Amino acid sequence: MTTAEITHPVDLQIISRPLRSPLQDAIRSLFHNRSAILGMIILGILVLVALTAPIVAPFPPNAVLIGVEKVTKRAAPCIHLLGCPASEPQHIMGTDGNVRDQFSRILYGARVSLVIGFATVGFAIVLGTLLGSIAGYLGGWGDNVIMRFMDVLLAFPSLVLAIAIVTVLGPGLINALLAIGIVEIPAFARVARASVLTTKEQDFVMAAHAIGSPGTRILFRSILPHTLTPLIVQGTLGIATAILDAAALSFLGLGAQPPQAEWGSMLGAERNQVFTAPHLVFYPGLAIMITVLAFNLLGDGLRDALDPRTRKM
Repeated sequence: MTTAEITHPVDLQIISRPLRSPLQDAIRSLFHNRSAILGMIILGILVLVALTAPIVAPFPPNAVLIGVEKVTKRAAPCIHLLGCPASEPQHIMGTDGNVRDQFSRILYGARVSLVIGFATVGFAIVLGTLLGSIAGYLGGWGDNVIMRFMDVLLAFPSLVLAIAIVTVLGPGLINALLAIGIVEIPAFARVARASVLTTKEQDFVMAAHAIGSPGTRILFRSILPHTLTPLIVQGTLGIATAILDAAALSFLGLGAQPPQAEWGSMLGAERNQVFTAPHLVFYPGLAIMITVLAFNLLGDGLRDALDPRTRKM
């Protein structure tokens, strides 16, 4: 048997292999990543919980149950299927210090946390990408001015800077969202600038300059699409950070204000009951942990799937 006869079947297999686009390769790699799959499953459950909260929750989130049920004070969790007496009102996660159903408030809190994550990161991505792209494309003094301002923001711990901004603007969920969004901008600006600096030296960008294309057209149509991959990964991980920062601000009384159901504010309101009623701080803390874990797992999976250097074929 000749060498050609030995390699012939392999050559046919390579030639007959269907060609896939980079996007198809990335999606295929993403759905073969266990961390990403687990993150997507958890995130899908959280989104489903947020959407169906009015249907699933047994009570409105802010409803005080005094006079509605035979409850006059904070109650421990009671599940009839697990042996709780049928004469007692059933509350899966108990009631809080204001005699409100904890399970209902946890479900509605998923809505607030997801909105916080997506809204703040969306705001930060838009402004951060715009500033970083302009800085990287212009270079010179424009780059120095923009990036030195970003460096000043990065010099402060993110939570401390967010607290300072909310203190100036006043407590409230909207101001907390704005503060967290401002704190997140430098990270996206640096990622966008690095991508633009790399891309603007490519041959297709030089060709666009040679044929006289306007600078704005080159930046927004030729260069910016190539910055999406690292920004998507950074954005997914940034959502987890934003949810944690928002919970911290609400815990301190600077974010969501009572009686709004938000996990951080629920922790802050019941922090003194950690030994007498630990379920009141355990469930909101567990919800924050699971949400942050889901976005971190998904972000790690996206990074592996979208980076050709780490992609497994």
